[in-house]
Formats: sequence, C-alpha cells, structure tokens
Amino acid sequence: MKAFAPECIRNVVLVGPPGSGKTSLAEAMLYRAGAVGRVGRVEDGSTVCDHEPEEKAAGHSLSTGLAMFEWEGHKVNLLDTPGTYDFAGEALGALAAADLAVFVVDASSGLDHSSVSLWREASKRSLPRMLFINKLDREHANFDSVLAELQSAFGAGVAPLEIPIGLAETFHGVADLLTDTAWLYDSGHGEQAEIPEELRVREADIHEALVENIVVADDDLLERYLDGDVPAFAELEKVLGKGVASASVFPVVCGSATGPIAVDRLCNYLVEVGPSPLDRTPITVTVAGTETEVAPDPAADPLVQVFKTAVDPYLGHISYLRVLTGTVRNDSSLTNGRTGDSERFRNLVTMRGGES
Repeated sequence: MKAFAPECIRNVVLVGPPGSGKTSLAEAMLYRAGAVGRVGRVEDGSTVCDHEPEEKAAGHSLSTGLAMFEWEGHKVNLLDTPGTYDFAGEALGALAAADLAVFVVDASSGLDHSSVSLWREASKRSLPRMLFINKLDREHANFDSVLAELQSAFGAGVAPLEIPIGLAETFHGVADLLTDTAWLYDSGHGEQAEIPEELRVREADIHEALVENIVVADDDLLERYLDGDVPAFAELEKVLGKGVASASVFPVVCGSATGPIAVDRLCNYLVEVGPSPLDRTPITVTVAGTETEVAPDPAADPLVQVFKTAVDPYLGHISYLRVLTGTVRNDSSLTNGRTGDSERFRNLVTMRGGES
C-alpha cells in the first residue's frame, strides 16, 4: 500500500438525495483518475461503490461505499452514501469519517429536505462543505435557480467557483471564476479556452462577488482589497482553502457526472482547496465514557474511530476505521473505548468497493 503524508490525503463524503448522481459522480471521478478502466453505470449494476447484489437490484445505494483514487500526488478517500431516509444512519456515520462533505444537487430538481438536514448535521460538526450542481446536461436544468436556492438555504458563504457554459443539450463546459478561463469538453476532455463573449459581463460580476466572499476569510487580504489591491490567483486560492477548512466558505462547482463534464475540475478543487486531516478543527469523541476533544496529531498515541461495520461472505467481519491521531499498523493493539478490552488489528487494507 502506497504511503501518503497526511497533508496529501483528502477524506471526502458524497451526500445528497436519491437520484442526485452521487454514485455516478464517484464512478466518473475514479475513471478520470485512471483507477478504473471504464465508467460503470448504476442502471446496469456495474459501478464500484454499489457492489452489493441488493444495491444492483435496487438501482441505488443501500450502504456507504468506499473507494480510493490518486489525483495530482494526493490520495482521495471517497465515501459514497445512500440518499434514502431509511439509510440516513449510513450518511451520518460517513460524516464522522470525512474532512469534507460534497453535497450533490440535481440541477433540475434542486434542493431537498434530506440535504438540508444533513447540512445541519455537518454544521454541528463544523465539517467543511462544497456543493456540486450535477446533471446540467439534462432537460430542465437551471443553474441560476438552484444556486439562488442554495444561497437562500445555506447563507452568504455559498460561493460559486464556476458557472456553466450552455444548459441541457447545449451544456459543454464551465467558466472558472477564479482564473477567468473557460474549460470546454467538446472533445470529451477539458480544454482551456477563452470565456465566451456572451458570458463575460455575467462572469465578471460573479467573479467580483466571489473575490469579496473569499477575502473576508483573511484580515490582511481584506484590508489590502479594501485599499484597492486586487489579489492574485495564488493568494485567493490559499485563502479560499482557509475559508473552506474553517467552514465559512462553501464553494459551488458544477458539471455532469455522466457526461462526464467538469468532473476533473471537481477533483482539482478537492486537492487544491479541500482540507487535509491536519486542517480539521478538533472534534469531540467519547473515550471510556468521557467526552474528549481531539486535535489531529500524527505524533500522538493512536486513536481510531469505527464508523462502519459490515460482514462479507469471504472476508468475514469488516470494521471501517478513521485514524484520528497517531499511526495504526498491522498487529497494533489498542484499547476498546467502550469495553476497555485490548484488541489487535490485523489485515489492514484499503477498500475500493467490494475489493481490497
């Protein structure tokens, strides 16, 4: 198993209602990263994350699926959660394991009550959040309406980093508001281009609002900005990362998981502005019946949290772990915080769907 420094790890959970495209998005990310040779489809039961026979028969996720891919020298651990209310516990467990939640929103149907509930849960945990407006290539897709709905529901911190180029059958790219460039996918892969003339005025207005949203996360940069100093892209990206990590800025990106269009842009943002485990604020856990605040520290004694358990007919009982502090290795012995018993860890593996 290839080792990655903590600052090069991204633990990301995908949340959203049924049909928003979470599993398809996970599949597209795996494909773009070269982790799979072809894009699986939910409709034919060939996706990595929906690997259980019951999920293939149902046509949607019934439990949290895990997958991993590498992107630009980073390891991205992906958790694909079920969207149905009956399995809300799976999503809550996955929130505890992640450093960033990506809320997937259908561009034609917009926000739903389950996403609002999960947003509140993420807010209670001070969990950083991003939003991906999906299915912009579908009939009745309406980016502006959905964005306004998100900003109304979740506040001024909701900040678009991209706007679509075209909608429904004409959707073929995105305009990047940070860099003032377009990315077109007519060839199937993103190609950098000039922003179309008909979008320039709108893009400039939203770019200015985005810069204002970002600079408030840094007092020095805000003071310079108010004095007329226009921040460079590198400065904006760095401060945006701080705003995301502190859960004060919630970037919005967009695309189509099944296109796939602009999925690679989402992957870029995950590693460029998404928090690493070291960027997280301290979390409260219960150890031996006592609530304890734990800050990420690779040099501390190991502390792990089991966020999911499963029984596999071939592998047996599987416990899915989030390492909060320290390092855990094969044959490490740790004390169970609930029972006080010493337990030895064997056969540590990284899962990708149903395979290790």
